Amino acid sequence: MKFKKSEWLLVIFNLIYIVAFSAYYISIKNYEFLIYILILVIIFALVLFTLRKSKFDNTILWGLSVWGLLHMAGGGIRIDGATLYSMKIIHLFNVGDTYVFKFDQFVHAFGFMVATLVGYHLLKPYLNEKTNYKVVYPLLIAIGMGLGALNEIAEFIAVLVVQSTGVGGYFNTLLDIVFNTIGAIIAVIIIHFRRKNK
Repeated sequence: MKFKKSEWLLVIFNLIYIVAFSAYYISIKNYEFLIYILILVIIFALVLFTLRKSKFDNTILWGLSVWGLLHMAGGGIRIDGATLYSMKIIHLFNVGDTYVFKFDQFVHAFGFMVATLVGYHLLKPYLNEKTNYKVVYPLLIAIGMGLGALNEIAEFIAVLVVQSTGVGGYFNTLLDIVFNTIGAIIAVIIIHFRRKNK
């Protein structure tokens, strides 16, 4: 399979951070994030080997790549003894044993915005000028939320498999779901304005 120059740049970018964080997590025996790296490698391979059929544009490919990097950095980089995931961006309010707005919630919103854009891209060939987007938009949000639910299941499996994880409790999980949904809604707004501009 031949890659374009822009695609090679993406491949190299992804391989650098996947290999670097794999070595790092092995060295510190962080088995939780080794599970996530395995999932990341599977997604990377799936996107890579279906690229000619999926025809993902650079926006989606870079979005997926940056999302992967943010996720790896979130669990690995520590600031003042705490992971980047727990870093406060701006403290808006407390919810149970956690608060809004931190790096983890930003990554969830960004990631599932990208995931919803992927969902739309894959659906787009089946849509036409007669398509009722008042129906499509809620479906796209549901796709983003569904993919977000799969992510929460993966985190739950990590909790079951690894004794000590940084996943968080009930409030963290529900806030993840809320921010996954916010990301999906942002994606739909982007899709709407792109369509109108065309």
